[in-house]
Amino acid sequence: MRKDRVAGVVLALAGVVMAPAASAQDHPASPPPSETTAAAATAEQPETILFIGNSFTYGGHSAAWRYRADSVTDLNGDGVGGVPALFKLFTVEAGLDYAVSLETSGGKTLGWHWDHRRDVVDRSWDHVVLQDLSTFTRDNPGDPATLIAYARKFANLFKRANPDVDISMIATWSRPDLTYIAGKRWSGQPITRMAEDIRAGYDKAKAEIPAIGTIHPVGQAFSRAIADGVADPDPYDGIAFGQIDLWTYDQYHASSAGYYLEALVIFADVTGCDPTGFGRDEIAASELGISPLAAVALQRVAQQTTGASRVCTAVPAQ
Repeated sequence: MRKDRVAGVVLALAGVVMAPAASAQDHPASPPPSETTAAAATAEQPETILFIGNSFTYGGHSAAWRYRADSVTDLNGDGVGGVPALFKLFTVEAGLDYAVSLETSGGKTLGWHWDHRRDVVDRSWDHVVLQDLSTFTRDNPGDPATLIAYARKFANLFKRANPDVDISMIATWSRPDLTYIAGKRWSGQPITRMAEDIRAGYDKAKAEIPAIGTIHPVGQAFSRAIADGVADPDPYDGIAFGQIDLWTYDQYHASSAGYYLEALVIFADVTGCDPTGFGRDEIAASELGISPLAAVALQRVAQQTTGASRVCTAVPAQ
């Protein structure tokens, strides 16, 4: 099918504002030095966040895989950067302080992480982000039963360590290899359908497990990018001029642009920050070979998908 659509990638860049300085009347008398020191030490502690997932979290088959791996803590020692490293850089650019850790392994379910890695992650965290297999199971794609079972186990584990932990999950994207190729689970259906079905599974888990908070709508962000003309819907028949390919060569994993969008969505959800504040000169996009126009378009898609509106203070990142 010949493609005539050309993406319009126009975005008004969000301004960055600094918080006004507080007046002396806003504060009571200073506490004793010992109390001031203790409070300052507590305030300086970064928020901790743990990512658990597979290649859809670690950026498999893209330049994001090993990206800035030294900026995050890989609990498996595999030298992974991936989406967690993108999230970390975004927080630095936004003037936020997060200590980012990850426990990932390719092609694995949450059940595998529970059986083989729960001792590694069993500690107190401020935030935990979970991601299951892209089809939940291999034998019955789209069935969320095992997702729900192991999400509940992990939720109980992390709540015991920190009752205030924020637990969220990533609803992943539609796969062209399961949509456009005959005989697959979503063959012949719209490219958006798989993402809808996977999101429904995560929503069911959230409904059944009170400890689960946000479902990060990454699959819906992919679908919005397609609907808005930012991304090409069918990589098998070529990529239209001016549009982005969200998938890599296997039409299964995301491209660098796809993982960039994933990280933007999670960043917006976790922090509440409007990602359009990064604008054309966002560092990760430049380093991953994503054009300024594409970066701005993907930031806009992430903002519109999540509704994040907090204006965060931007600072130079190293």
